[in-house]
Order: sequence, then structure tokens, then C-alpha cells
Amino acid sequence: PFGAEQLFACDTVPDLAIAAELGDDLFTPAAPSIVHALAGATLIVNLASEEALAGAGSRLRAAVREQSARLTCAYALANAGAGESTTDAAYAGQALIAENGDLFAETAPFAEGPACTQIDVQLLASERRRRGIAADASGYIETRFILDEDECELTRPINPFPFVPADAAELPGRCEEILAIQAHGLAKRLSHINASRAVIGVSGGLDSTLALLVIARAFDLLGLDHAGITAITMPGFGTTARTRGNAERLSEALGCDLRTIDITAAVRQHFADIGQSEDTHDATYENAQARERTQVLMDVSNKEGGLVIGTGDLSELALGWATYNGDHMSMYGVNGGVPKTLIRHLVRYTADTCGDEAVSAVLLDVLDTPVSPELLPAEADGTILQRTEDLVGPYELHDFFLYNMLRHGFGPAKIYRLARAAWGASYDDATILAWLRTFLKRFFSQQFKRSCLPDGPAVGIVGVSPRGGLEMPSDAHAAIWLAELEEL
Repeated sequence: PFGAEQLFACDTVPDLAIAAELGDDLFTPAAPSIVHALAGATLIVNLASEEALAGAGSRLRAAVREQSARLTCAYALANAGAGESTTDAAYAGQALIAENGDLFAETAPFAEGPACTQIDVQLLASERRRRGIAADASGYIETRFILDEDECELTRPINPFPFVPADAAELPGRCEEILAIQAHGLAKRLSHINASRAVIGVSGGLDSTLALLVIARAFDLLGLDHAGITAITMPGFGTTARTRGNAERLSEALGCDLRTIDITAAVRQHFADIGQSEDTHDATYENAQARERTQVLMDVSNKEGGLVIGTGDLSELALGWATYNGDHMSMYGVNGGVPKTLIRHLVRYTADTCGDEAVSAVLLDVLDTPVSPELLPAEADGTILQRTEDLVGPYELHDFFLYNMLRHGFGPAKIYRLARAAWGASYDDATILAWLRTFLKRFFSQQFKRSCLPDGPAVGIVGVSPRGGLEMPSDAHAAIWLAELEEL
């Protein structure tokens, strides 16, 4: 067959469909590649003969990237090269491959050899489903072909921190944007209910630190005095001097109304009421402390006419690492859309840019403190005994799993393969597989906690809010996913 309306579809790679356009087709208002993409093409190839003029290379690069982003496709362009006949023109042989807006491979002008990369067509198909793009190949001639099914080594770049920009130069701007979204979301809620006070439990950990910084920003936006921020530290059985000290110093440096309410006596009374031994360090022992803290915050907010600000982050919500109706609950959660790996960058960005040495010093020490709920007694020397990542696994892995599952719709085998490529230097295969199993079990079983989340601003495409981020029944089962893991 000869003509423009053709698709070349692969039988062994179901999401791979190829279509072609030529040269300046790329720059026309109604480029054939637009129709190709609507027909289902995930890879557009272009045989071009652009002259090597000053500035032409950057123009071609921008066009290939933009078209791949606009059409949610891979775009591969091979330009006429050295040795082509010339009268008044030279040809640089530029070859470019972009995927969904990212340039993955490029040859230098007048260089020999091809550009080569790997294209993730499953990712492209997932993106199209998410964007509501349905294929209609009516009028097209389809030619089927077969590719070798043998699994090859992954050579395409895999970002181990997908929630964090791969380009370090983009990170400060991204951090500022996220902090602004969080602060403006909270400011709107405060002004909507005519509240001039906020109440937050501060532990000296990463999450409550970020939430307190966001509250301070929101108060600045509204022109409110930071004295209206009631920051409460609530020491219990596992609280260490280091974390409590950081919480107090940060609250004081920001000019908050700092209060200390020791929950030990109240929790002991509760233990006596329900017949719980203080020597039994089980879930009841831990959760009773979390719920007592939430009760204190809620009642103080009623007394002061304020809003309880939640501190739990996206990573914790994905794992269900929160006490139901304890730290799980608030009146507005500012961190619910921010994963743990990104929170570290937001806190460090603030430390670097706040211009306050006292605040910066506290933030840097918070970053250096192990992540812990501090619900179990510390060592005799004050060392934190209960470390979250020892219990549920490394957040850097869980954030990687979460992103690739929710953002791209990948299954366990694909996620495992990508994780091995991204994290193989840090974790062996068995470790990655074990924590992926933990992630899947917890993600599915803990949906009931996410089904009744408080409001909070979304900051990225990946979210678990039941009001749009993740529509999922609370009794969904992980059996099919876990069965796929067993085959690995």
C-alpha cells in the first residue's frame, strides 16, 4: 500500500503502532501526525531534509519535543546528512527522538551514526487513557508486523525519584510552586470560614515541620500575625529531646503561640479505663497516643476558634501509615498531595532561602533526624528506637512504586523491572521485590483510610484523594497483583 493514512501495528508489542510524516509536515498547522495519533499511532517517524541553517537545529529540536508532548507519542526524526547533494544548501544529518515532551536521543550536527533510545509505548498508552484520547483508525490501512519478544536490558534513563525533577536547575522553581499551592489552598480555606487561627501538632519531624512552614506562609498571604498559629508539642512515651527541641525552636523562631501538653497522664488513664497494660507495646499502645493528640488538637481548635491543620503526607497515605481517626484526621491537610521524597526538598529549599539563620538551623537538623512516629520508648541515651523505614520500608522505593502505579498504570512486573534499573545499585532484587510486596499489600488494604480524608490541595498529578485523585473501593483486593509478583 502507498499513501499517508497507514498504521504499522506490532503483534508482539500491543501498544506499538507506527505512522509516518515527511519533513515540513511537522511544521504545518494540520500536521499528518495529528491524525496519525488520533488513529492510534504511538510512534511517529519523519524522514526529513531540513537545511543546516543557523538556528535550524534548535528549531527542529523544539518542534520534535513539542509535537511528542502535544500528541502523547514518541517522535523520531532522521534528517538528511553529510554527503547529500548540495547546490546552495548543506545538511547536518541531525537525528532526534523524543517521548511525550522529553528528548531522549540526539546526534550532533554533521556527526556519523544513528540516534538510539528505548521507547516506553505502554507509558504512552497509559497517558492517552488518562487524558481521554481514544483511537479511531477508520480510513487507515493497517499492516501487522512482529518484533523479537526477548527482554532486553533497559538503557533508557529511569528517574529513581520520579516526584522530583530530574534537572536540578528546575528544583527551586518546583519547590516554590508547590509551597505556593499549599499556602494559597490553606489561605482560601481560612478566609472562607473567617478563621484567623490555626492549630497544629508539632513533633519536630519532617511532615509537621513542612505543615508549620506552610501555615506561616498562608498567614503571611492573609496578613495575619503568626501569634495566631497555635503550635502544640505533645510529648508522650517515645518523644525524644531532639525532636521536641526542634519543634519548640522552630515554633518560637516563626513567632507562633507555642504550647506544651504532656499526654502521658491522659493516655495512662485511658489505658486504665480500657484495661491496656503499659508494658504491652502493641497497636493499641501506639494508636492511643496518636488519638489522644488528635483529641487535644480538635478541642483546642474549638476553644480558640481555629482550624486543625493535618500533617500526613502522600507517602504515608499510600501505605496507610496513619492511625485511623488519629493523625489520619484533621480539618484541612496541607501535605496530602506531597510525597516524602519531595518533602525533604521542600524543607531544604526553605532552609536555603528563608534568610533566617535560626529557622535554617532547625530545618537542617530536622532533615538529619530519622523518620519516626515516636510512639515507642526511646533508648536510654535518647536515641530514637522506632524508625519508620525499618518497619514499612524505604520511602524512596515506595514513592517510586506509587508514582509508576498511579501515574502510568503499570503492573507489578513492569514496576519491578523499572525499579531494578533505577535502584539496582542500592538494593538487590530480593529487597526490591519484598518491599514491592509490602507496598501492594498495604496500598490495597488501607484504602478505607483514604476514603474519608479531610480536604487538602493537590500539588501534582498523582494523588489519593477520594474526590478525584483516586477513585477506588475500600474493599478492593490485591490478589491479582500479588499473584503477578509470585511469578517473578
